[in-house]
Amino acid sequence: MTIMATTPGEKGSGRNWTFLTNHGHVLLAIARNPTARLRDVADEVGVTERAAQAIVADLEAGGYLRRTRVGRRNEYTVNPNGHFRHPAEADQQVGALLALFTAEPLAEPATGS
Repeated sequence: MTIMATTPGEKGSGRNWTFLTNHGHVLLAIARNPTARLRDVADEVGVTERAAQAIVADLEAGGYLRRTRVGRRNEYTVNPNGHFRHPAEADQQVGALLALFTAEPLAEPATGS
């Protein structure tokens, strides 16, 4: 499981936080390994498998990724053309963020159906 960085809070107490949400971390993990099992994604992100499943469902519903069944496994296709949800960044595509954290540039998804 991933260990989060700690930032000193008031009176020396530690608070855990990161710049990216769990949704961002799951999307990055899948972009790096589109055939990863959700159990492995959950371990990498530091969430439960059930939380990873809910996040993937959110990302699918939002059009950020597509799940395809291949035999007994799932394969994911990330849509780098999706826009950030927060109004401050809504004019930016998530592909730019993914490119910062993935080794290879993401291919444009095929248009059509």
